[in-house]
Amino acid sequence: MDKLFAVERALRTAQPDTLPEVIADALRAHYGASGVELRMIDYGLTTLQAVGASGAAPAPGAAPAPVSAWNTPQGRAFGAQEPVLVPEARGGRVTAHLPVTIRGDRMGVLSVTLPEEECGKELLSGLEYICEALGHEVLVAERDTDLYLLARRTARLTLAAEMQWQLLPGRSCVRPEFALGAHLEPAYAIFGDSFDWAVTADHLTLFVVNGMNEGMDASLLTNLGVNALRNARRAGLDLAGQAVLADQAIYAQYQGTAHLSVLLLRFDLATGEVEAIDAGSPRIWRLRDGVEFLPCEAQLPLGMFEDTRYVSERFRVRPGDRLLIGSDGVYDTSSAAGESYGERALGRTLMATRLLPAAQVPRAVLRELGEYRENSPVHDDALVVCLDWHGRDGHDGRDGRDGREEDGAAARVRSSPEG
Repeated sequence: MDKLFAVERALRTAQPDTLPEVIADALRAHYGASGVELRMIDYGLTTLQAVGASGAAPAPGAAPAPVSAWNTPQGRAFGAQEPVLVPEARGGRVTAHLPVTIRGDRMGVLSVTLPEEECGKELLSGLEYICEALGHEVLVAERDTDLYLLARRTARLTLAAEMQWQLLPGRSCVRPEFALGAHLEPAYAIFGDSFDWAVTADHLTLFVVNGMNEGMDASLLTNLGVNALRNARRAGLDLAGQAVLADQAIYAQYQGTAHLSVLLLRFDLATGEVEAIDAGSPRIWRLRDGVEFLPCEAQLPLGMFEDTRYVSERFRVRPGDRLLIGSDGVYDTSSAAGESYGERALGRTLMATRLLPAAQVPRAVLRELGEYRENSPVHDDALVVCLDWHGRDGHDGRDGRDGREEDGAAARVRSSPEG
């Protein structure tokens, strides 16, 4: 415990740009580590990029090469979210690769080389705690340094993509009631697609957004829309009121020449009841006994007309349900034969990825999407959000009033735009 406290204290008192060196020095001093390396996952979720190695800073051009996030020990630790141990060929030492994850948001991997005889369950448990503390400090340090953001990129981001990534809350979130993951492609050149979520003691609110136009025009529109929705949510407005306020903000700026497609969802964490507003193109599929498209009442995208009123509808989710939300860049993508991905292929992909955790599903779907279009040029960005619903004890989601479980129709309920 004294060792854990000492390492944690070293991290908490470190300068923001020195965390890799501080964690390496602390693990060498208190655990006898001979090598420590922190890697961050890149924006495309394909490689793990070295932030800093133990010992002196590498000479220019000598930084450790990226490693794959799929077929390497570091990649297995990142994907499985479990420690992966690799014995060294000589010297009686072992390298432990441990995930660095904060509340389900997967950030990277810490690799620590230790004497083999000391690498037992208790030590690994302590290192996992240290990784959690390290993740918290990296998250805080990003307010003051670009070091960790730079480590995440394998290429230069477009300005539109830079704005979009800074807008996001994270890429995954885990709570007892749910697990949530999301991803965007092309990761280094996205422009109009985005998402946002917020959790309270009782509710999860989720927005999935698709701004029209391309490049900076789309990014500016999406930034305005997402921040307007956040402002309305934080003002305590109900879901319809949030849509109305954002609609008014976009119309005031663009006078109907640009609009924002958005799917707004609010989950009751205790009962699984979902309030939904479908104002545009993002769509929902549910994996339960099979794959089912969940139609919602189509309403006008935000910003098309002045004084648009929005109506919410309700349905329920049950423990074990998986919801997948995709932008039109997913389901409207066509194969060489002209078949839209959302018609059949998405259902097959959902079934094929049903054993993956929610955080890994969006990247898997988008990878399959690239193969489906036979790697032809991308003309639209694509967004996938996956939500696994666990629920709370004593609520199985079967006591709904809306009748969707019987006939597939969502119940529409009037909500006051004034909140």
